[in-house]
Amino acid sequence: MVSHEEYKLSDTDYAIRIDLMKKVFGIDAAERYFEDLPPTAKTSETYTALLHSYAAAKLTEKAEELFERMKRSDMSFSALMYNEIMTLYMSVGQVEKVSTVVEELKRQKVAPDIFTYNLWISSCAAALNIDQVKRIMDEMRCDSGCNDGWLRYINLVNVYLTASCLANAESSSPIETEKGFTQREWITYDFLVMLYAGLGNKEKIDQIWKSLRMTKQKMTSRNYICILSSYLILGHSKEAGEVIDQWKQSSTIDFDISALSAFGDVVLTEKANDLHLLLIQRNCSQTKE
Repeated sequence: MVSHEEYKLSDTDYAIRIDLMKKVFGIDAAERYFEDLPPTAKTSETYTALLHSYAAAKLTEKAEELFERMKRSDMSFSALMYNEIMTLYMSVGQVEKVSTVVEELKRQKVAPDIFTYNLWISSCAAALNIDQVKRIMDEMRCDSGCNDGWLRYINLVNVYLTASCLANAESSSPIETEKGFTQREWITYDFLVMLYAGLGNKEKIDQIWKSLRMTKQKMTSRNYICILSSYLILGHSKEAGEVIDQWKQSSTIDFDISALSAFGDVVLTEKANDLHLLLIQRNCSQTKE
């Protein structure tokens, strides 16, 4: 990618090129492109673009090294940078590290955004730390950055939790199948599924999963891992096996055995044998190619 001398590239241009390099030529090419940039071009945007590339490739060690390098620089941090590293930890099953990142974010007086809260809540929900989920939602309620729609959602979940109605609520699924929603909104349903799993409510999990599959939204590995882990937590191997089959048959997302195994090893220690047997029964190779 050669630039005409008369055309001055912006930080955004460089960041886009890093992303394109990764997609077309691979992560090594993106890394070399970044390192060859002039010092003035190594800004928060270009650093974040490379961090995003590492996170997408699940290169945890490289991402952590770059993140430390960013912290040693004089650049100003935004929530997006912290979100990237938290997203990586969620994708590789290291959910216990998410809270540590949030603590660092707060020490640096960086304002969390909605996605920060989503990741934080999801990590606590995955660990079945319901009390912490409540505390986070209380904190969100005081955050001026949260919009009205999110606050309504917080109120709804708090009502369920406080009144102990989550386990036996008769209301229908909160998902409008004919309405599209963003990945940021989707992750809230992931953590709600985990909350129901923590309270042993398989019926609600069934209901939400059925509704999610009826939407036109593209599924991600995270969605499948969330529902699969919930069924395994509750001891429903038959349903967990069906989720694996649905994942393998999906035309929108590849079956990610590495993410599944990592999540199983870290979060579902007691159910690891069940997961291993299911993968064998479904002819899912656990050897990373």
